[in-house]
Amino acid sequence: MREQVDAIFSQWQTERPDIDPSPVHIYGLIGRIQMQCTALIDEALAPFELTRGTYDVLTALRRAGAPYSLSPKQIAQSLLLSGAGLTSRLNKLEAQNYLARLPEPNDRRTLRVQLTSAGETIINEAIPRVFDVQRELLAPLGPEGQQQLVRDLSRFADAIDSRQSEAKTDARSSEQ
Repeated sequence: MREQVDAIFSQWQTERPDIDPSPVHIYGLIGRIQMQCTALIDEALAPFELTRGTYDVLTALRRAGAPYSLSPKQIAQSLLLSGAGLTSRLNKLEAQNYLARLPEPNDRRTLRVQLTSAGETIINEAIPRVFDVQRELLAPLGPEGQQQLVRDLSRFADAIDSRQSEAKTDARSSEQ
């Protein structure tokens, strides 16, 4: 993986020597790691007939605590998804009888999404399998390396969040 990212970096150095392509290393590695981890998690979830995307929906509901129910909006926000991206996942999971869409008792115009007993069973079996795969992938870093990675990624995420907040504030200021 590192060799592929290095090759892209070198190509940019050759093709555009007037710019510094150093961000390619970081963003390239982040992208490749994300793709590879998703593929490995999908592989671990295959016996459950789940994918990373459907697993994420089920875990959002499971993390919510009993009765394992959230609004579609809450799920989408938890997973950073659009409504359209969530709908296809909900349709698939409903067809598998892992969740049900129920009317909101206080507002019939909205729905709640709730784990079924089959959904609760399957996600309770799948979670340890995924955590084991994730733990195995992180093992070469050791405990200290993992803690350092969390610190570094948190700083990076905070910097991105700060920039996005500033951009929203600037946009609001220019609208007024």
